[in-house]
This record gives sequence, structure tokens and C-alpha cells, in this order.
Amino acid sequence: MSHRPVRVLIVDDSALMRKMLSEMIRSSSKLEVVGTARDGEEALALADQLRPDVVTLDVEMPGLSGLEVLPRLLEQQEVPVVMVSSWTQEGADITLSALELGAVDFLPKPDRKHFSQLRGARDLLIAKLLTAAGSRVRRSRTASVEPRSAVAREPRSPSGVRAATRCVVVGISTGGPQTLTRVFSELEPPLPPILVVQHMPPTFTKVFSERLDRRCRVAVREAKEGDRVESDLILVAPGGRQMSLLGRPPFVRIALTDGPAVSGHRPSIDVLFRSAAEIFGAEAVGVLMTGMGRDGVEGCRSIIEAGGATLGQDEATSVIYGMNKAAFEAGVIRSQFAIDELPGLLRLLAL
Repeated sequence: MSHRPVRVLIVDDSALMRKMLSEMIRSSSKLEVVGTARDGEEALALADQLRPDVVTLDVEMPGLSGLEVLPRLLEQQEVPVVMVSSWTQEGADITLSALELGAVDFLPKPDRKHFSQLRGARDLLIAKLLTAAGSRVRRSRTASVEPRSAVAREPRSPSGVRAATRCVVVGISTGGPQTLTRVFSELEPPLPPILVVQHMPPTFTKVFSERLDRRCRVAVREAKEGDRVESDLILVAPGGRQMSLLGRPPFVRIALTDGPAVSGHRPSIDVLFRSAAEIFGAEAVGVLMTGMGRDGVEGCRSIIEAGGATLGQDEATSVIYGMNKAAFEAGVIRSQFAIDELPGLLRLLAL
């Protein structure tokens, strides 16, 4: 029995971008472009009329912006939305807001003079649209959190840092920004160090870290070369770099390299998890969450072999039950959790 193609609605104010996205999508027999819209109002009308399986939504448009269209679209129908964003800091900030509101994924688009890069991203676009079509749409439930006080935000002196003898490493991809905002906003000290690989390009990880820091009671930073791994600190791997660890507990630091992609990614979950297993041994805890692909499977295996613990997000609360499913089926996830259980589990690890 043959399955019908996934029906895609393209929303972009640029005629050239609409044409290019249409050509890329039509190159796959698994996808079908059912309509294109040049602005937000047209997008809402066409979505209501055509009932697409997936929508690609431009972030920056005249009239209604992508950020204004998204909640209205999701209220109208819970259709998976993939944001198409510029690489700029402003584009990253708006895109991350959209992901927190319920968009399932995003695709950075190059400047107009670099359209060849967009052609090179054809396979990624197709994979993201097919994955989005099978995802769970979750409109934001994240409560606003008062930022930490100015005093709490000041850099702390090393003499006041609790020895980091245990480390939590988190791997996450599609659905990550909304999920991590929801989890980390529930945390407060004391906590073990938490190191995160979120599959995301450069610029986006910096903006993402800053947004998390404003929403959380625990300090969140994009990791830099030589950063100390400290209790009560969340470090996010920078996009485009591989992140690993050097030293021995409690004196462990961050190492960043421009090495090749591993498991298809840079930063790679496998790279961080293997390093945590080597440095922290039985005191390493790996947490593998929502996302497509297999990154993190071998990293979880390394942690298990070192005597550490691994946890996987369950299917019911994952936007995409992919990486965590692959690790669970491979037998390298020791237990699964629902997303609302994770803050409590992380607090227990500080005891």
C-alpha cells in the first residue's frame, strides 16, 4: 500500500526563496508543495483551506511576522511548523522564541548572495520536513521565571565553588529549545554541573544560552575553551565546535575543537558523552532526549561501560522519539522518564 506524499505549505515573502524551497521540496517523491503564501494573512487563509501536513514559515516578513503568525496558526490547527530563519543574532532570537511557542524545528537560510548553500541543504530540508510531519506539536506551557538577582548573576570566585565530583551530560536535538527551557526553568541550586549538546548552528547556541540564563535560577552560559566545570552551572556546547573534557575531578575544564562531524554533528552528543565517561567514570550521568537520528547512542554505551548511569526521555513526551529510541532499543538507556520528572531527577543527583 503506497503512502501519499507529505503536503507542505511554504510561507515566505521572497518570491525567489519560495521558488527555491519549492524546487528543493519537489525533488523528493515523499513531499508535495500544496501552496505558497507571501505573507502572514495569506498563510493563515491557505492553511485553513489546504490543511497541510507541514508548514515552512519565514521568520521575518512584512505585516504579520512569523512570530505573530505561529500562535494563530497553531490555534487554528496543530500543524507541525518548521521556521526558516536568517543566520543573524536577531533571526536566531526570533527563531528560538518560535520554537518555545511550539514550532518543531528550524532551518537557517543563507544570505541572498549564498543561495548555493541553500541548494546544498536540500537533503537536510527534506529530512526535517519528513521528520516534522511525524512529530508531536506541543504549544508552549513554559511559565515565565523571574531572572536571578543581579548579585546572583555576578561571576563567582573559584574559592566558593563546590567540588564537581559528578557530572550530568545532556544530548538533545529537534524539540530541544522548548523542552530545555521547560526543564531548566524548574531548577535551582544545589545541582551538579550540567553540560549540554543541543544540535544548533553557531550564533544560535549563544543566543539560546543567553535566553536560558534570563529564564533560569541557575547560571547558563555558552561554553568557552578552558571553562571550569562547576556545580550550579549549565554550559551549552557552541555550534560548530566539538566539546569534550580535560583533567580529573574536581578540576575539570572544557576543551573545544574544530574536529570533523561525529555521528553527523558538530557539536556531537557522542563526543561529549564519551569524554564524560572517560573523565567522570561511574559518576557520569547521560541524559538523552528528543531528536532525530542516532547521535548519543555510542556515547550512552561509553557511559554504561564506565559504570555511569543513562536516562532517556520517553516516547510520550518527546517531540521526536528518535535518538532516545535508538539508544533504548540498543539497551544503553537504563531508564526512561517523562519530561516533567526530569527536574526532580536532576535535583536528586545533587544529593
